Amino acid sequence: MNSVKAAGAAQPAMPPAARFAREIERPSVNRQILRAAATVTAVGIFVKLIAAFKEFVLAGTYGRSDAMDAFLAAFLIPGLLINLIAESMNQALVPTLIRVREREGIEPSRRLLSNSMVWLCLLLAAVSAAMAITARAFFPLIAWNFAPAKLDLAVRLFYGLVPLVLITGIATNCTAVLNTLGRFSLPAIAPVALPLTVMLSAWALSARMGPWAMVIGNLAGAIIQAFIVGWGMRSHGYPFRLRWYGMDAATREVAHQYWPVLLSSAVASGGLLVDQSMAAALSPGSVSALAYAGRFVGVILTLLAGAISTAVIPYFSRMIAFEDWAGCRHSLRTCVTVTALISAPLALALIAGASWLVRVTYQHGAFGQKDTAAVVPVLILYAIQIPFIVTSRVFYRFLAAMRRNDLILWCGVLNLVLDVVLNLLLMRWLGVAGIALATSLWAASTFFFLWFWTWKLLPRAPVGAAL
Repeated sequence: MNSVKAAGAAQPAMPPAARFAREIERPSVNRQILRAAATVTAVGIFVKLIAAFKEFVLAGTYGRSDAMDAFLAAFLIPGLLINLIAESMNQALVPTLIRVREREGIEPSRRLLSNSMVWLCLLLAAVSAAMAITARAFFPLIAWNFAPAKLDLAVRLFYGLVPLVLITGIATNCTAVLNTLGRFSLPAIAPVALPLTVMLSAWALSARMGPWAMVIGNLAGAIIQAFIVGWGMRSHGYPFRLRWYGMDAATREVAHQYWPVLLSSAVASGGLLVDQSMAAALSPGSVSALAYAGRFVGVILTLLAGAISTAVIPYFSRMIAFEDWAGCRHSLRTCVTVTALISAPLALALIAGASWLVRVTYQHGAFGQKDTAAVVPVLILYAIQIPFIVTSRVFYRFLAAMRRNDLILWCGVLNLVLDVVLNLLLMRWLGVAGIALATSLWAASTFFFLWFWTWKLLPRAPVGAAL
């Protein structure tokens, strides 16, 4: 810690909060990271359970009706825009926000946040308006087999859901700011407002308003979530502002980092589309088999990979701001070890219990033994990716904190190419299970790519300190 203190002495204007952060012992930082990840995971499980109950309520209320189909088609675009635009902004903003706060003080970081919020809101509003104007043109491509009346309903529901993009985008930005302040419980629990309001709307309004009850529920839930995290952000020194302070150096840095992140997110979404389109070229039911198997793996990845991603980036960003490379190395080693020890046994358990799990969960009604036999090998080969994805998120967030999102973009492009090539080779041998194996293989390549560049970017350490 002597090097840390020396660096602090060279910057007498450093805020007290920054000087305090630099004195934290590394084991304490690792405990904070793991505690934050555990908190996000535990709360995430609770929110997932409420969301699952919401699905039961909606299934009982709307069934497999045209109204539900139309709503799901309408909801697809807002969800995609939020994931691409808002989440990308958070990843670009957080490292710079922490660096500015620790080195320059709270007020410059507030100005940076306000600039970023203005930029995000303008971008979300512009893209939402463009999608609304062109909805009649592109919805026939999304829902090409919908009858005219059903397609018209989907478009009108989409118009009702358009404000969701801006509201949820603001909420995700406020959530990211709270995470940089070490506040994880409130932003993790706030999304529970969404399934709760959707359930209440379905119970109270579906008889009179049909699928519009779900639109009202989603908008109400998004507003409540945004209010909760906005209040939390304000109570910790960051009031919500929409004021432009000019294109300063920090704002330019965020803008420079934003576009590679946005493109890498778009590439990742392209990989999902590639898998589904290639599965569609196989025997009937292949797309469904891929989707059924993916749900089990998706839950684990959302909880574990999402939790570690949320937990590590504030601490990595702070250590990088003070060039505490030994601390980064120690935390990387600890986090990778812990995530591997948790995710690998879960993957093995999922592989061992795949047949029982699919049979108990899906095998009833129209889903028979042949369907179980088709889904089980897909699930087994899909599950291989779990430890690679979860542990690679540690390296992914470190590179994001280093503001090397260009490497993340290149990783995504290479993996998309690899995914296509492996799909073409393996699906001929294993059918739809080959697509699952291809996904697991590029997940392994992601791990090694990010591991290599993390090691490459870290300054050399004494013997015995290697990753």
